[in-house]
Amino acid sequence: QGQPVESGGGSVQVGGSLRLSCTAPRNSRCKYHRTWYRQAPGKEREFVSSISELGGEVYADSVKDRFAISQDDDKITTYLQMNNLKLEDTAMYYCQSEQLGIPPFCPGRTDWGQGTQVTVSS
Repeated sequence: QGQPVESGGGSVQVGGSLRLSCTAPRNSRCKYHRTWYRQAPGKEREFVSSISELGGEVYADSVKDRFAISQDDDKITTYLQMNNLKLEDTAMYYCQSEQLGIPPFCPGRTDWGQGTQVTVSS
């Protein structure tokens, strides 16, 4: 199992849209959570959104109704559709892949991607 790879970041004006992608290898016998975090300069990393193969999606209040998380049917690629972007959405966005620990085949592990930069300007 390897590191997630993010893509899709870029520069956009206020009110614009971007779609981030996170491609993460998976063991088909295991279950995963995929989570997007972001970190702005001088700030701590914060939760944005997550999707679980056990069911359910969660969003931070700051992005609810603007962002949408989804996955391909094979659950290898996770997307974050970001609409109506605001200046405060400017950050490095990171994908986290969490393999749930379910014996005997799934020991449980967490992997992080290198991040993709999103810059929103006025």
